[in-house]
Amino acid sequence: MSIWNPWHGCHKKSAGCLNCYMFRRDAEFDKDSNIVSKTKNFNEAIKRKKDGSYSIKPDDGYVYICMTSDFFIEEADSWRKEIWQMVKERKDLNFYIITKRIERFNVSIPDDWNDGYDNVTICTTCENQAMTDERLPMLLDLPIKHREIIHEPMLEKINIEKYLETSKIEHVTCGGESGPNARVCNYDWILNTREQCLKYNVPFYFKQTGANFIKDNTIYKVARKDQLRQAHKANIDIKKF
Repeated sequence: MSIWNPWHGCHKKSAGCLNCYMFRRDAEFDKDSNIVSKTKNFNEAIKRKKDGSYSIKPDDGYVYICMTSDFFIEEADSWRKEIWQMVKERKDLNFYIITKRIERFNVSIPDDWNDGYDNVTICTTCENQAMTDERLPMLLDLPIKHREIIHEPMLEKINIEKYLETSKIEHVTCGGESGPNARVCNYDWILNTREQCLKYNVPFYFKQTGANFIKDNTIYKVARKDQLRQAHKANIDIKKF
């Protein structure tokens, strides 16, 4: 797995953005997170070593794009086609794009996109029911070959059954919120989403507990280093069928 950030900076868009880790980290260096700019890694996907091989190797598998921004943010409209060209060149890699701006998907889309590239997965973040019902209908209607849902930070119980029953969603991820001001995540919400995924044979991943985790009506303070481990320890993931 690799992370490729061709640009940095974002704007808070919905409830899930309130305690964004990128804003917290930038604040430590007195950096304005709202300024969106290209990074020195803009061409990372096609960068080559001295021996001619790609810096990002085919064995790296998934490449997560724009983890310190949003791939579809407005400021990147003039840059995005270049990124799509690199994605097309690197058919040996699978690119994973997580967005809260699915409504801007068609801006700067490649002319040869058609019904989507085989090596691109578009994942929409839905932190609550309101954002789920706003974003997922768009995700399902767009010409995309691989679609996933992320409830992170998961802020409430969320019903996604009508979206799962379309058989267009390939995977669902849930997770709590990290950081000093993290809102609570309830294990019952996680289990409810898991049951929905089981019903429609959709793979499920419990990524992390978050810093404030409710289980059996008790709130647990979970250290950052333990949040992924505790989620894994729950052993509730559903693999591909």
